[in-house]
Amino acid sequence: MKRILIIEDDLSLANGIALALKDSEFTFIQAQDLHCAWQEIGITTFDLIILDINLPDGNGLNFLKELRSYSDIPVIILTANDMETDVVTGLELGADDYITKPFSLMILRARVGARIRSAAPVLVDPILINGFQFSFAKMEFYKNRVPIELSKTEQKLLRILIENRGHSLTRSQLVDAIWTDGAEYVDENALSVTVKRLRDKLEDTPSSPVYIKTIYGIGYTWAVI
Repeated sequence: MKRILIIEDDLSLANGIALALKDSEFTFIQAQDLHCAWQEIGITTFDLIILDINLPDGNGLNFLKELRSYSDIPVIILTANDMETDVVTGLELGADDYITKPFSLMILRARVGARIRSAAPVLVDPILINGFQFSFAKMEFYKNRVPIELSKTEQKLLRILIENRGHSLTRSQLVDAIWTDGAEYVDENALSVTVKRLRDKLEDTPSSPVYIKTIYGIGYTWAVI
C-alpha cells in the first residue's frame, strides 16, 4: 500500500484528488496546513506528497526546501501559481513535478503513478538532522562537525533507525535488518550492546537518550525532535 500525503487547504479539492486517485494500492492522508503536514510526516512514512504552495500558515516552497534537507520523497506541486518563475523555483527547490490549476485529473493520476514507480526508497546523502551529518555512502559521520567513528554494525543500526525515524521498530526487525550475513543464530544481547554503543557515540547523555529511544516491550525508535 502506497501512502500519499495531500497538503491542500481546499478540502473539497483535496477530497476530489483522493477520489480521482482512488486505487487499491494507494491510501491517502490529508493536511490542510503546514503544521498538520509536519505532524503527519513525523508519524507516517509517505511514498509521495502532493503539495499546494499557498497555505494558511506558510508557503509550500519553504516546506519543500526544509523537506529536501533530509528526504527525497517525491513531491508534486499542485498550485494556481502558473508564472514561469514559480515553476522554475519549485523545480529548483526539488519538486519532482509541477502541475498548475485547473488541471486534468487523468494527467494527475498518470503523473502520480509515474513518480511512485520511479521513486527509490532512499534518503539523500548526506543526511543533515539535529546537528548530525551522516553520509552512509562515504561512511563519514559527524556530530556538531566533530567526526564520529562507527562500526559497520553501528552504521546499519543507525541507517535503519534514521530511515524510519518516528516509527517503532521491533527487536526482531532490527536484528533481521542488521545481521543479514546468513547467520543462523544471533545472541539476543547483540542488539542491546550495539544500541548502547551507538548511544554512547551520539547522545549527550546516553543514560537519558534524546534520539535513540527504547519503546518498552517493542524495540527502538529514532525520535522526531
